[in-house]
Amino acid sequence: MELSGGGAMAAEDTDEADRRPGGRRPGRSGTKDAILVAAREQFAAKGYAGATFRGIAADAGVDPALVRHFYGTKDRLFAATLYLPEAVLSRLQLLPDCDPGDLGEHFVRIYLGLWEDPETGPALMAMMRTALTSDQATGLMRDFLQTRIVEQVASALGADRPRLRAELAATHLVGVAMARHVVRVDPMASLAFDDLVALLAPNLQHYLAGDLPEHASPS
Repeated sequence: MELSGGGAMAAEDTDEADRRPGGRRPGRSGTKDAILVAAREQFAAKGYAGATFRGIAADAGVDPALVRHFYGTKDRLFAATLYLPEAVLSRLQLLPDCDPGDLGEHFVRIYLGLWEDPETGPALMAMMRTALTSDQATGLMRDFLQTRIVEQVASALGADRPRLRAELAATHLVGVAMARHVVRVDPMASLAFDDLVALLAPNLQHYLAGDLPEHASPS
């Protein structure tokens, strides 16, 4: 969250950062990026309750007051970490280009592939772990799923009841991701990625493009 204040505020931040013995990050955007990276790592390692402004600031190499200046509260900082690397949405945006007969396989590969990728996996892990430990984080994760994944997938579907289909597919894959990456239940955790895709793709294809019961619709 950007705060108003113009050049004077920026100058104050720069002066404060210059006085820190460890040096400063290059510019406001660089500092905010460093804080977000540190926050994702802290939330992933310690959960929502265990992560602190002080610990995040130490990992980012900034003063704790600067974390609060940029983000205000832990809830707002956590919400900012849910704006995942652009790779998340850019890969989901590949769905409209898929052959309708391969939607299930493509969605499995795209979504679970994000968990396997070191660029995006830690942010997803932070989101999942913190959602298990905090009501506030659960709400943030629900908002993320509804606005950043379900809507994106639903917009790519040409079948009836696209939002219901997208929710069925997304929640199925969220459960798989939890079993594989968070709880690490075998054999789910140790399956080769391509084998996992082959097992899941038919169900996802049915959710996204197959026949659903006529009476099944969101209440």
